[in-house]
Amino acid sequence: MFWPMLAIALGFLGIAVLGVLAVKVFVEAQRLGRQVERTTQRINRAAQDLERAATDLAATGEALR
Repeated sequence: MFWPMLAIALGFLGIAVLGVLAVKVFVEAQRLGRQVERTTQRINRAAQDLERAATDLAATGEALR
């Protein structure tokens, strides 16, 4: 009777550990998603700034001709 109860207890403990790890993975995936979103916004802003600067530079070059 001892071994079946031990097997059930260890099975429950294994499921509990997997549940905790799943929650940790979910939290880290959410954090990574937010970080990717912030980085994408920064890249888009930098691309817009670069495009604006290139437009201004082209206009300045045309004015010098």
